[in-house]
Amino acid sequence: MPILRLVVTAFLCLRSASPQTVATAQTPLRLWANHLHGWYMYFGDHPWRSQSRWGLHLEGQWRRHDVLPRAQQLLLRPALNYEVSRNLILTGGYAWVSTHRYGQFPVQVPFPEHRLWQQLLLKHAAGKVQLSHRYRLEQRFLGEPVARAEGTRHLERYRYENRFRYMLRALVPLKGKYALALFDEWMVNFGRNVASNVFDQNRAYVALAYQLPRSSRLELGYMHQLIQQRNGKVFENNHTFVVGIHSTFSLSKQN
Repeated sequence: MPILRLVVTAFLCLRSASPQTVATAQTPLRLWANHLHGWYMYFGDHPWRSQSRWGLHLEGQWRRHDVLPRAQQLLLRPALNYEVSRNLILTGGYAWVSTHRYGQFPVQVPFPEHRLWQQLLLKHAAGKVQLSHRYRLEQRFLGEPVARAEGTRHLERYRYENRFRYMLRALVPLKGKYALALFDEWMVNFGRNVASNVFDQNRAYVALAYQLPRSSRLELGYMHQLIQQRNGKVFENNHTFVVGIHSTFSLSKQN
């Protein structure tokens, strides 16, 4: 497929053009770092039965630095879905995130995060193109460990933050079982514990999608992730190879 070759070629060009991590000082107050990542993900929205309004959202993301060899993050995100209509789904759930040290400007020590989240998903079509708008609120409890002299870590406390996310996603049919998947997502922090990084990150994504059996889809593509770290001075350009499975099959058969 020409699109698949384009995605793979673009990713290989970025890998050859960018060092493992590069940082340059644009100003005394702003530093930039380039990273290569690999994200391997499962997204499942599974109704109890084929006509049920209630269902489970099951999600896992294995995020790696240098595409595969080293840990970046592990995310597990279960939730409960309620289908108000065919075009409106409400979701509420929990997420557990483990963040590791990576890149030119890593966190001092790895840290855990507990997260509550609520979501509204609107879907509609523009001709043959399937569009969705995702609005998400997150209440984040970020662990703050302290490294001890002997090399162990002690979890001193959790810091509370709020974050709002908006994603516009499109699925463009191609020939046969293939489609083009695109999205752009913005994330902003708010609340009294946010000091230097109201803007959190932006993710821009393009992938080739292939329809699998049992209402599932494979996506293989590229994502550019722009992150502003909490200190407000360091920005990350994360060039990310993405493999994702998306499933919507029901958990039980209709009687």
